[in-house]
Amino acid sequence: MASEDGALKIVLVGCGGAGCNTVKRLADMGAGGAQMLALNTDKKHLNTLPKDVEHVLIGPPLTRGLGAGGDPLMGEKAAIASKKAIAPYLKDADLVFVTAGMGGGTGTGSAPVVAQMAKDQGALVIGMVSIPFALERVRVKKAQKGTAKLAEACDCLVVIENDKLYQWVPNMQIEKAFALADEVVAKAVSGISRTILEPSLMNLDFADLKSLMEGGGLAMIALGDASGYTRCEDIVPNVLGNPLLDVDYSQASGALLHLTGGPDFNLGDANLVGEKLTERVGDECNVVWGSRVNADFEKRLEAFVIFTGIPSPLLLDPDAKMKE
Repeated sequence: MASEDGALKIVLVGCGGAGCNTVKRLADMGAGGAQMLALNTDKKHLNTLPKDVEHVLIGPPLTRGLGAGGDPLMGEKAAIASKKAIAPYLKDADLVFVTAGMGGGTGTGSAPVVAQMAKDQGALVIGMVSIPFALERVRVKKAQKGTAKLAEACDCLVVIENDKLYQWVPNMQIEKAFALADEVVAKAVSGISRTILEPSLMNLDFADLKSLMEGGGLAMIALGDASGYTRCEDIVPNVLGNPLLDVDYSQASGALLHLTGGPDFNLGDANLVGEKLTERVGDECNVVWGSRVNADFEKRLEAFVIFTGIPSPLLLDPDAKMKE
């Protein structure tokens, strides 16, 4: 919980290979005050992380540091076996991001364990995961089950579809597309953390974030940018044209808008963008927003929106079709 001086503790936990890659990306771009922890059953992969990134090799007696072999149950057992090693990093946390690539072994199995640990000690828990390409059928089935399990342990779960990501950048190499997924999550965590913890053009109030995310269920993220004199008019349609999950955001119960602009970006501009987003969502949608200034963003505007409370029973209940 917040310390006596009111400082909030924000933690990003990366689970498995993809989660650890996100932690590495966040370390490269600046964590914005968030603490970082990388968890993996693969010792060799952990050794590739920057030395200043905290990491824990989970379940070494079970996996001998060689990975989970694509088995989510092994990933889960590894996390359970290493709870004592993980717990100190989560102690007194106010906000915990849990990120993983679903469909493998370590991330799929360990992320729900970590999320539940964070939730049990009172933190607001936001999951951020990617799910495999549709053609990866075996991995998709694992991902669906793991995502449903993780959703139960999180206040809000942001899901990124690799298929949608690839549609956004169809000519990008697969490896770079995966790196882009890491960057999307890292940007979201960095943006939210900085706008809460650092002086900003419009700070994001943690109480507002909590009211939006608590019980937020399934969420999707959309992002984009705009430049030039019409950037404030262009940014919302640009962002909404790049959803990274194939769901209907018009039924969302909440929306978090985060804006980053240059030295010429002011509160009037931010308010204009906020109004344009509000026009595109339902009357009952709770819109919360924050904005920052980046000296490198001259006449440029970057934004992401996280829509919460999105109905999608088939994604969070992989057995739904069989029940019908």
